Formats: sequence, C-alpha cells, structure tokens
Amino acid sequence: MKLSKKMSISKILIYTFLVLLAIIYIAPLLWMFSVSVKTNAEVFASPFALPEAIQWENFHVAWSIGKLNIAIVNSIIVCVATLLCSMLFGTMAAFAIGRMRWKLSGTVMTYFLLGMMIPVHCILIPLFVTFAKVQLNNSLIGLILPYITFSLPMTIFIMVGFFRNMPGELFESACMDGCSIYGCFFRIGLPLAKTGLFVTGLMTFVNNWNELLLAMVFISDVEKKTLPVTLTYFVGPYSTNYVQMFAAIVIAVIPTIIVYSIFSNQIVEGLTAGAVKG
Repeated sequence: MKLSKKMSISKILIYTFLVLLAIIYIAPLLWMFSVSVKTNAEVFASPFALPEAIQWENFHVAWSIGKLNIAIVNSIIVCVATLLCSMLFGTMAAFAIGRMRWKLSGTVMTYFLLGMMIPVHCILIPLFVTFAKVQLNNSLIGLILPYITFSLPMTIFIMVGFFRNMPGELFESACMDGCSIYGCFFRIGLPLAKTGLFVTGLMTFVNNWNELLLAMVFISDVEKKTLPVTLTYFVGPYSTNYVQMFAAIVIAVIPTIIVYSIFSNQIVEGLTAGAVKG
C-alpha cells in the first residue's frame, strides 16, 4: 500500500510538472496569436486581453504588402537545398569516419568538429569579400554555400555516433555477398540511421530557417530576402506596427510547428537512440 501511494504521488507530481511546463511553452504562442488579430489601439490599451473583434486583415497585409510570400519562397529554396546537400555530404562523410577503417579518420573528424567552434562572426567579413570577388553575393547560392558549411559539422558529429553503434556483422555479411561500399551505405547504413536523419534534418532546417545574420549581410535585393530579414522590415526607426509584425511572426513559425508536429515521434526516437550505446 505504501509503495503504491508513493508511486501515485510521484505520478501526480510528474504530470503536474508536465502540465505546467506545457502551459509555459504554449502560453507565449497563444498570446502571440492573440496580439496578431488585434488592433494597435487594443495592444497598447490591454495587451493581455482577448481581442474585441478578430482582425484577419492583419495576416493579409503582412502576407502581401510585407512581401512574406516572396520571403517564404526564398527561405524554402535555401533551406531545402541546404538540407539536401548537408544531409547527403554529411552522412557520407559520417559513414566514412564511423564505419570505414583508415588512418586519418580521427583527424578528419577533429577537423570537422573544429567547424562547430568557429563563430560565424569571425569569418563574416572575409567570406563577404570572397563572395564579392566571385560575384556570389546578393544571390541565393551565396547564401546556400555557407549554410551547408555550417550545417555539416553538427550533421557529421551526430551521424557518426549512429553509424558507429550499428552492428558490424551486417556490413561484413553484405560485403561477403558482393555488396559494394556504396551499397552498404545506401541499402544498410541510411535505412538504419533514419532516426538520426530526422534529428539532424530538423536541426538543419530550423537553424537555417531562423538564420538572420548571413542573410542580412549577403543579400541586398529585396526580392531575394529570406523570411527572418523580411520580418525586420515591420520594425521602423520611429514607429512599429505591432499587430502586423506579430501576424508575420505567426506565419513564420507555422512551418516549424508543422514539422515538429509531424516528426515528433521520430525526433524523440532519434535522440533516445543517439544517447544509448549498445
């Protein structure tokens, strides 16, 4: 009886903590949506009250006049291209480091990990000057290349752990049956590491979707601006249209919420698999 009572009390405390944690995370999103459907007068008068009348035109203004439609297309192009390239090159490099036996594998791994320690601010000016010389500034390609470069170290770091924890007998049996190294990678390695692909893919997508510094420095054409840069246009030096700004922010966070909702189980499974060695 005492044990069961202790377990029930512990469950109540755990569920209470989880409910409070969910409220803490969800409340700012609900408040942000509430502000986005108000008028500016209502925001200044009562920022935490419910709107008197829902102003759906705020989303229309943010989408069309604020040119969010163009910015979202640019962000999708940049993020998808970065995701595909970083996942392809990163997983291939991680497979070579984690499963293949060669002398410089540890050195190459250290070299890639050094990329995680270098802040983007340190190479911003040299990178801008170099891109200006080869005429890659003010283009989406000039934004995709550094995104891929900064996404590779984390992708390789995580995927090496997944490949190293795979049973070596699978690859030995495949090689004995005549499977090439590319076959081992595409037919065995990638299917077994799909949970790691979900984790690294989501991290790459979200990080590049929200990236502001490189996009603001490298892109000057308004028609090529990505979503984070376009959001800054709603804040002026003398006035700010808060309701339209919050409407634009709601539109900006919807893709990440959808991605998290769809792949939440795979993400948790991938984080668990990457944390346990067997």
